[in-house]
Amino acid sequence: MTVIVRELRPDARPDIEGFVRVRHLALPYLLFTPESVVHDLTHAHPDARSRKLVAEEDGEIVGTAQLGLAHNSPKPGQGYLNVYVDPAHTGRGAGTLLARTAEEQLAAHGATRLFAWVLDEPGNRAHAERRGYRASRSAHFLRLDLAGAALPPRQDPPPGVELRTAADFADDPRPLFALDAEAGSDEPSDIDTEATDYAAWIAQHWSHPHLDRELTSVAVADGRPVAFSVAHTAGGPRYFTAMTGTARAFRGRGLAKLAKNDSLHRARAAGYAQAWTGNDAGNGPMLAVNKWFGYEIQATEVRYVRELG
Repeated sequence: MTVIVRELRPDARPDIEGFVRVRHLALPYLLFTPESVVHDLTHAHPDARSRKLVAEEDGEIVGTAQLGLAHNSPKPGQGYLNVYVDPAHTGRGAGTLLARTAEEQLAAHGATRLFAWVLDEPGNRAHAERRGYRASRSAHFLRLDLAGAALPPRQDPPPGVELRTAADFADDPRPLFALDAEAGSDEPSDIDTEATDYAAWIAQHWSHPHLDRELTSVAVADGRPVAFSVAHTAGGPRYFTAMTGTARAFRGRGLAKLAKNDSLHRARAAGYAQAWTGNDAGNGPMLAVNKWFGYEIQATEVRYVRELG
């Protein structure tokens, strides 16, 4: 059986659907749709050199990879690749060929350090380590039975704070961009980034097909957004928290918890039955918040790094 790797094109609908199918099988904890895959392909920043690859075996898509450069980092030469293979087709060379192709493309674009997320399973970790990667940190996927959960009661905001939604900022989302840039820069990460490109944020995030502006809750104080819980949905029973954060000057007041609780209540009222999110394993405060809501860890990924040279 022969495995071939090729670049995913936004107009190749069967390949797009194959990409989504494999991602659902290999990584069922995240939300992928053909629309989101096409969006990512067509709205990536040109300096990111972003690509998606598929591995085909006997006419069937059996593996995927996404790769690119951290173009918004002050430190050049940092690249990423994430490889996932249909569990029914592992051990046949698809993952190795995808990884090698991605590594070669990134090296050709000047990458000197590569980062990869790997599911915390012995075979996956052994494969990464054979390729020269070393573990650096980990993160969890968490699930909440939203339909049956005993959510904390909704609370009134403290004096001077009001709860709104992202939809309220449709005419001018720049204040949400400023909050996202500040909160995102403090998230645990191997790569420091600087979010300064408002137009890119509009294209990639504000216009993302999964962004649910009505379910994204925003705490507003002093006339500006100071905390938020970003909701992603795609018409099914699952609701995803893509980001929860607070402006530095307003931390320690429970505003992120307030916004997330508001969003969860409204998501359940809208008929969503499952709530999913992700957490860096070292982010104790956010893990505590999610435990308070009733989230349970479903799986873990390990971040691996490899130096090229």
